[in-house]
Amino acid sequence: MTQQNGNTKGKAKRFRSQDWFDNEERIDMTALYLERFMNYGITPDELRSGKPIIGIAQSGSDISPCNRIHLDLAKRVREGIRDAGGIPMEFPLHPIFENCRRPTAALDRNLAYLGLVEILHGYPIDAVVLTTGCDKTTPAQLMAAATVDIPAIVLSGGPMLDGWFEGELVGSGAAIWKGRRRLAAGEIDEQKFIDIATASAPSAGHCNTMGTASTMNAVAEALGMSLTGCSAIPAPYRERGQMAYETGKRIVGMAFEDLRPSQVLTRDAFLDAIVVNAAIGGSSNAQPHIVAMARHAGVEITPEDWMTYGYDVPLLLNMQPAGKYLGERFHRAGGTPAIMWELEQKGLLRSARPTVTGKTMADNLVGRESHDREMIFPFDAPLKDKAGFMVLKGNLFDFAIMKTSVISESFRQRYLSEPGSENAFECRVVVFDGSDDYHHRINDPSLHIDERTMLVIRGAGPIGWPGSAEVVNMQPPDALIKRGITALPTLGDGRQSGTSDSPSILNASPESAAGGNLALLRTGDVVRVDLNTGRCDVLIGDAELAQRRQDAPPAIPPNQTPWQEIYRATVGQLHTGACMEMALPYRGVGQDMPRHNH
Repeated sequence: MTQQNGNTKGKAKRFRSQDWFDNEERIDMTALYLERFMNYGITPDELRSGKPIIGIAQSGSDISPCNRIHLDLAKRVREGIRDAGGIPMEFPLHPIFENCRRPTAALDRNLAYLGLVEILHGYPIDAVVLTTGCDKTTPAQLMAAATVDIPAIVLSGGPMLDGWFEGELVGSGAAIWKGRRRLAAGEIDEQKFIDIATASAPSAGHCNTMGTASTMNAVAEALGMSLTGCSAIPAPYRERGQMAYETGKRIVGMAFEDLRPSQVLTRDAFLDAIVVNAAIGGSSNAQPHIVAMARHAGVEITPEDWMTYGYDVPLLLNMQPAGKYLGERFHRAGGTPAIMWELEQKGLLRSARPTVTGKTMADNLVGRESHDREMIFPFDAPLKDKAGFMVLKGNLFDFAIMKTSVISESFRQRYLSEPGSENAFECRVVVFDGSDDYHHRINDPSLHIDERTMLVIRGAGPIGWPGSAEVVNMQPPDALIKRGITALPTLGDGRQSGTSDSPSILNASPESAAGGNLALLRTGDVVRVDLNTGRCDVLIGDAELAQRRQDAPPAIPPNQTPWQEIYRATVGQLHTGACMEMALPYRGVGQDMPRHNH
């Protein structure tokens, strides 16, 4: 018997769902599994037809506005699945909404990962469409896909349309950080601050800047886990619905081909993702998420890989926060494939690797050169040289990163241009224990914060917060902002928004709450940062550090929910992806059939 579905011809494949619905050895269980699906109109013949059952992992909801577009896109996915000979089954995911989830949406990445693993393992699903958008919805679902290892494809929801306010582009997130500085300087009132913020969100979709959402969807495409050109299409565009339909068709073909994440998520794919992240000026949050996805796929990404493969890559994309424009123009300029085409021409990609299209990445990139050279710069005339993450270490932490693509000219002149000591600076530090402490005290004149001060925040990591919070991009006190000093050096064991233009030292590991030396830092200490050597050190001796270790560490807040306790007990540090460490040995669980339930 031969069967043709989803552009695939060959011998009929027996799918895992048939162990539920077409199991001659357990007709009693087959009857039980079939029975309740009848109550909304599916027929036994459909479920017993031998066609693949395709899950649609629905991440859209009213409390996930960045992904809400998927409530509509799922209809087109269903039509694509049906037309290709599959049977769609849509199911909900645990919501993740970056802007609104307290104490931080970082808690939910691992929780959504766990939930999706259980659904894909325990239900009759042969392949799955992953609906991504908001920051952590992408890594959570790809982590789960790697763990289960059944055919999976990413459908991005797409960015919002470009925001405009008083004739100027206003990008999501970035407009808020800039508006906050203008408010502090007395240039605008609170109502105008709110007006700017709301103007930056003009339509359905996720962030229209190259924040974490756009970054992680571009990374999914760079990994080869979505159809070519998927990531940058704005959510309201007609092409987004067309992409949803084609994604639905393609996942059926992947089911028949048994094209699984383990064949796509290779070390070469993750190294290419590091390269692409640098070229697009991607979010600093890409570091823990790429590492987490890689570890769940059984791939090792080392701290050295960020420097070896990513640091010397030039910034090619002129998109906020590192550049000028927003998501609509990025899509029209060619999106992620156009960036990758530039990198491919210079031999920076390992593109002879499989992707979900059924072709190699090299094949996917043929003819993808951009014709908008204001938006996507040529490799030989980039927007900025050496735009990757600078990896730092020292006597305060073993690992941290600085996003170099957002180092402004004013920041470089003030801190990195001293004759004879270029790319290095020393600052007196003011230390804050959490963001409430920062907000309560930042304008306290007794702290004597000036342009040679570094702001430090701790207690913001995976264990300390818990979850790791986007609080490192601290702005200077109002008095300095009124003098035109809009950025100070900042350091912390938490993260910062991917839409921020602050060249912070962040993701410091181990964090204060895990015994890292940030817990020993005191206001008034002097810290030296040297980008030439990749060092960040407090200028006190080992004996003094040892003496301080005798003092009680900074307090961390108690758990407020059962999940916070579980999260803290299982999570690793940011440099290793903030994964649930006990989950990492589980791979390919979709091939290990669960026991019957009766």
